[in-house]
Amino acid sequence: MWQEINYKEDSNDLIPNITYKINPAKIESIEANSIAQEIGFESGDSIISINGKKPRDLIDYQILISEEILDISVLDKNHQVHNISIEKDQDLNLGINFKDALFDSIKQCNNRCPFCFIDQQPSGKRTSLYVKDDDYRLSFLYGSYLTLTNLKKEDWKRISTQKLSPLFISVHATDPDTRKKLLKNKNAGAILDQISWFEKNSIQIHAQIVVCPDINDGEILVKSILELAKFYKKTSQTVLSVAIVPVGLTKFRPENDGLKSITKEYAIKTIKQVEQIQASLQKKIGTRFCWLADEWYLIAGLELPSYQTYENMPQESNGVGSIRNFLKKLTYKTKNLPKKIKKHRKVSWIVGKLVYESLIPTVDKLNKIDGLTINLYGLPSIYWGQEQVVTGLLTGEDLISGLRYQDLGEGIFVPSIMLKLNSDLFLDDKKISEVEERLKTKIHVLDDADDIINSLIGISSSKKF
Repeated sequence: MWQEINYKEDSNDLIPNITYKINPAKIESIEANSIAQEIGFESGDSIISINGKKPRDLIDYQILISEEILDISVLDKNHQVHNISIEKDQDLNLGINFKDALFDSIKQCNNRCPFCFIDQQPSGKRTSLYVKDDDYRLSFLYGSYLTLTNLKKEDWKRISTQKLSPLFISVHATDPDTRKKLLKNKNAGAILDQISWFEKNSIQIHAQIVVCPDINDGEILVKSILELAKFYKKTSQTVLSVAIVPVGLTKFRPENDGLKSITKEYAIKTIKQVEQIQASLQKKIGTRFCWLADEWYLIAGLELPSYQTYENMPQESNGVGSIRNFLKKLTYKTKNLPKKIKKHRKVSWIVGKLVYESLIPTVDKLNKIDGLTINLYGLPSIYWGQEQVVTGLLTGEDLISGLRYQDLGEGIFVPSIMLKLNSDLFLDDKKISEVEERLKTKIHVLDDADDIINSLIGISSSKKF
């Protein structure tokens, strides 16, 4: 039953009147005890417009609902249109969660980077695995990286008008010719001019450089970092941080792509080079500014830097310091372990081979608990053709291949990063139930450090599908 309700204790010009097609914003769920629930919104309904304007995405929606008076046009799940009026305080949310963050079409990538992971996958998998987004809105909302090569005039204007900051930018090289070569796009060379535009418009960014041996490394890498550091000033910081990421190559990549894998010796050399730059920038501008992704240290067989060296962890979501932070949480969580557990149990914890050795000290601590046996398995990826692989890239096929003849105990525990978000699908489209059947065991999904330790010990139940 739809109602008009007052919740109150000027219209904005940030959302233009849209003339091109925008799909109604489909609602996935309604939060309990929210305004939306009281009014009568339900899962499956869709928002057509708010105060006469069609939201293009979640950003527009959040701006539009900041008004005190809302006139909302709704298409319910039975395809009936309702016009609802709401009067509320400005800071009150409606309690609506949408199926997708974008209500119009996603902006796809127009580059042909040879190292793009999307192009290094086999054919025949779910469609979402092949979407090459290069959408500044997803960058603002979720921290995904974009190249800036496909932005139109209206996109730049919107970024400036709505102050969509910070954004996450794939730079790879500031040298114009090198960047054009890497992205295989003749328009890719204007990156420094584009960053200057961000500076003038008070938009901040986080940058990343995917290092490809003999292409954008060595002097070009140094030049890129130092030129980006010029945009970190005492008066204004435009480029907030730079992540240095090793190129990842799979067996499905195109032949003769000109790319080389990262070797242990190369990783050690790059670490030394970047750490020297960090030390220099720390003295000059007061921050290390650039950070190496954790894989560099794991490939090199070197200890990860201390937690403090990552400062405020600006690139943790990009794999920079994420393992160090995770190990710190595990150390805290394992300070006061029980001496014994009531019921004897043997279970297996599955991770990528690249992080295996880093987790051995934690497992050794856990195995000192009387009655508990944890088998830690660090697997390579047969699927991707990578011996040293991060946990998030392990597939169902990798688990079947690597664990088929192993002692798995009562069941296996896998981190949730192996699965598609809120699903039971691995990257190769195998379902948990399929892998369970092949391995003749139960699979339990782990989330954060607390969940991992509690679940392995048996204090709490992990997620099951």
